[in-house]
Amino acid sequence: MFRKILVPVDGSQLSQAAGEFAADLARQHGAQVIGVYVIDPFPYIGIGDASAVGLQAYLAEAKAAATQALEALRQACERRGVPFAGATIERNVVYEGILETCEAEGCDLIAMASHGRKGVQALILGSVAQKVLTHAKVPVLVVKPAAT
Repeated sequence: MFRKILVPVDGSQLSQAAGEFAADLARQHGAQVIGVYVIDPFPYIGIGDASAVGLQAYLAEAKAAATQALEALRQACERRGVPFAGATIERNVVYEGILETCEAEGCDLIAMASHGRKGVQALILGSVAQKVLTHAKVPVLVVKPAAT
């Protein structure tokens, strides 16, 4: 049923759980997992050398986090014998980066975590998962945190 499953990762435990779930699903369907980590651009535009140093430090740390998150997903796929490809991209809007990757890679399912924010926190922070659900042209599987 599925050939390519896109798994957006952010390094969180929830993201890892969604990746494990997606890898199991991919194994059942003989599908490939495509991992993506979307880096937000450097949040501060300053003047002078301090800005350049800050940008380099920010990007180095963001790329290290992306590498670690994608490596965890790669290992989950490897343990299950599932083909994997991963990419780190930089976009101003995270959900748009996820949707662009989905289309570019020809994915037919997006499997992602939801942090389960509610109320005012969800309104203020927004929800990447909600925006992906709203705008995706393919099915979206949302892995939510267990009820506590």
